[in-house]
Amino acid sequence: MSLKQRLTGTFDLSRKVATYLDVLEEGDYKKIKKLFARKAIVVSPLYGKQSAKKFYKELFKDTNDSTIQCINIFYGLKSLSAAALFRYDWILKNGKEVSFLCTDVFEFTPAGKIKKLTIIYDTKQTKKQFKKLKKK
Repeated sequence: MSLKQRLTGTFDLSRKVATYLDVLEEGDYKKIKKLFARKAIVVSPLYGKQSAKKFYKELFKDTNDSTIQCINIFYGLKSLSAAALFRYDWILKNGKEVSFLCTDVFEFTPAGKIKKLTIIYDTKQTKKQFKKLKKK
């Protein structure tokens, strides 16, 4: 595939990443599940490596509300991949709020479904509040 063909495909990836961020902010499990391949995995600093279905069930169970501000979207040139840098304002079920910059790295199937999502951020402040939530 030529560089021009790869770059043309980034517009579609951009829409897919934007849709993912919108659905994540909504906290809609049924909608987010449709964005992932059947055997997709998520690698998270707080929840570890697990199936996307399990990850989002747990995340949405632990979430009261969230706001996402997308800063930039980046694209891989050798694979169907992209990364999104965004600010995540997360209100946990216990009412505690944490805010942080986050990068989600997406790997897509040829059909455009997310097959792997790796979440990267500094967990220093988040882990403290997350541990308090999980103790209750």
